[in-house]
Amino acid sequence: MGTNVEQKAFTIVENGTIVTPLGFTAGGLHCGLKKTSRNDIGAIRCDVQATAAAVYTTNVFQAAPLKVTRESLSNGRLQAVIVNSGNANACTGQQGEEDAYAMRTAAARELGVAEEDVAVASTGVIGELLKMDAVHSGISGLPAHLGKEAEEAEHFSQAILTTDLVKKEACVSVEVNGKTITIAGAAKGSGMIHPNMATMLAFMTSDAVISAEALQRLLRQATNHTFNMITVDGDTSTNDMLVAMSSGLAGNEELTVEHPDWDAFAAGFTYVCEVLAKAIARDGEGATKLVEVQVTGAVSDESAQAIAKTVIGSSLVKSAMFGADANWGRIIAAVGRAGQPVNPETVDIRLGDISVLEQSRPVVFDEEAALAYLQTDTVRIVVDLHHGEGTAIAWGCDLTYDYVRINAAYRT
Repeated sequence: MGTNVEQKAFTIVENGTIVTPLGFTAGGLHCGLKKTSRNDIGAIRCDVQATAAAVYTTNVFQAAPLKVTRESLSNGRLQAVIVNSGNANACTGQQGEEDAYAMRTAAARELGVAEEDVAVASTGVIGELLKMDAVHSGISGLPAHLGKEAEEAEHFSQAILTTDLVKKEACVSVEVNGKTITIAGAAKGSGMIHPNMATMLAFMTSDAVISAEALQRLLRQATNHTFNMITVDGDTSTNDMLVAMSSGLAGNEELTVEHPDWDAFAAGFTYVCEVLAKAIARDGEGATKLVEVQVTGAVSDESAQAIAKTVIGSSLVKSAMFGADANWGRIIAAVGRAGQPVNPETVDIRLGDISVLEQSRPVVFDEEAALAYLQTDTVRIVVDLHHGEGTAIAWGCDLTYDYVRINAAYRT
C-alpha cells in the first residue's frame, strides 16, 4: 500500500507500544461494562505533566467525556487518560455529564494526579447510562495494573476495543538534536468510521520537548492526511477523540516548526497516525480487505482528497470490492459526483497495475487477472485525472454481509 510519508526520516520501532516513550505507563482490566470478559477500562499515566493536544468528532451530538476532556485540555497539559469501552456515555443528559466528571475525579485520586490533568474517553453503545459501580471498581483497581511492559500495553489496547477484531499500535523513533525521540500510538475503531475526524478513539505518546501550540498544529495536520482519509460505513460517531501527550523527558531542544529536525519529527508523527488509520480501515466491521484509493492529477490536493473520499465511501464501489468485480463504472461514477473539477475526457483508472480505463475510454483487460487481484486482502484503486498537480490517498474496506449482521444486532 502507498504512503504519504517519507520513511527515511525515522525508524520503525518493532514491538514498540504506547508506553515505549519515556515517562509513560498504561494498563487495563475488565470491570463489567461488557458482557464478555474482555477488558473494558484502561488508563495511560505520565510521570510528569505532559504537553497535550486533541481533536474531536465533528458530530453535533458530542458525548459527555468530550466536554470533560476539552475542559481538562484548556491549558494544553495532561498527565493521565481514563477510558472505558462497552458504553459511549453519549446522549445521556445531565447524569451522563456528571458520570464523566466522576470518572475524572476518581481517576485523578487513584492515579495521584491533579483532576484537571485527566482526560476522559468512552466508546460503545449510545444512550445508556454508565454502570458507575463497575466504573469505580475498575478505576480503583487500575493502579495495580499500570506498567511499562508490553503486557500492560496490551491490556490497555484491549480495554479500548469494541467490535474490533485486532488491536492497533504503532511506534517510531526520530533523531532530534542527536537525541532519540520516540512516538507511539494505540487506537480503536471498526464501525461508525467516516472522514472528518473518523469515528474512533486514538491515543499518542511521545517523549519530545514540544510546545502545546506546535503539537496541536501537527496533530491537526496529521489527522487531515490520515484519520480524516478513512471510511468504513459513512457514519461519524458521537465519541471520536484523538489525544496526544508528550512528556518532554527526552531532553531535546524544544520542537517548533522552525526547528531543523521538525520535518523528521512531523514525518514520524504522521506515519504513526497513518499506520493506525489504515489499521482501523482494514479492521472495518465484517471487512475482508483493505482498499486504498490514490487520486492524482487533480486541480488541488483538497480536490483530490474530496474525490478519494467519495470513491472510498461509495457503497457500490465497496460492494464491488467484496465481490472482486472489476466494475470500473462504479468508480468513475463516484469520481463524477464528488463535486470537484474533472475533465470527463481525460480520466485513467487502474486496479493495481491493471489498466481498465484510459482517457475516459474502456480498455481491454484480462478479467481473470483482475479477479485474482481483487481477491487479495489489499486492493489499490488508482485514479489519474490529468487535470492538475493535486494528489491524495484514502483508505477503506469492502462492504460485506457480515457488516449488516454485526450492526443489525449491535446492542444484543
